[in-house]
Amino acid sequence: MARKRKPLVPEARNELDLLKAKVVNSQSPEQAKFEAAEEVGVPLKNGYNGRLTSHEAGKVGGRLGGSMVRELVKMAQKSMTKNK
Repeated sequence: MARKRKPLVPEARNELDLLKAKVVNSQSPEQAKFEAAEEVGVPLKNGYNGRLTSHEAGKVGGRLGGSMVRELVKMAQKSMTKNK
């Protein structure tokens, strides 16, 4: 059963979606996961993807999540140096 994680601050959903698109260099947040899957060689398609292995799904999620975290850390560091 798939679960959808909710952001700690629900109002941040739109900005997180835009960040997801930014880190994959995608035009839209909806296409970001497909572009990330293509980059790591996972055959993700629109619709049912139940034949993907956990390893393949993790590659896509890791690519997106890891890149988003790195970008958020960079933004925080930039903000901290600006405030000094």
